[in-house]
Amino acid sequence: MLFAPNSNLVSQLNQARGIARRYLVTNGFDGALTMLGLMVGFQTAGDRIDLSMAINGCLGAAVALLVSGLSSAYLSETVERRKELQELEGALLSDLTNTNYGYASRAIPIMVALVNGLAPFIISVLIIAPLWLADNNLVQFSISPFSAAIINALLLIFLLGVFLGRVSNQFWLWMGIRTLLIAMITVALILLLEILLLKP
Repeated sequence: MLFAPNSNLVSQLNQARGIARRYLVTNGFDGALTMLGLMVGFQTAGDRIDLSMAINGCLGAAVALLVSGLSSAYLSETVERRKELQELEGALLSDLTNTNYGYASRAIPIMVALVNGLAPFIISVLIIAPLWLADNNLVQFSISPFSAAIINALLLIFLLGVFLGRVSNQFWLWMGIRTLLIAMITVALILLLEILLLKP
């Protein structure tokens, strides 16, 4: 029984790493698809969209993804870790608040929440970087900044698939292509809806 907290701690840390990886991929993917959708919409709108307005809109969405990811993951993980800690304390008839297991139970929700919130935020900022560079005349693109951002989004989505393939021991190229296909289907659906909605 004396070794139960340590063995459970190792199990909890391994579980937390797995959860963090899933959050990194799923929420990063959500952020990338959200920005991809915005960029496709801006691109099809043409000259009616000002770069500064587009950047502000995208940053607003990125911050919303950040706050949503942080708060939802922290609240859900805190509840789960507290429940596990209480169950272990009941089994051991001991207070584990000030043990390594207790500290981990409080630290893991913070770690998972940071991954969950920062993944879509950072990816969103990377995707909209071409807009900011063009708006500040730091880079002159041969294509529109929105097209550059779309390419950026597709590349990041492909890389997320590669990462997923690596951690799941699957063929990385196939996983990258699969996530890229999902992104292309998303673009096609957006364009189809725009055609249907704008049809006279």
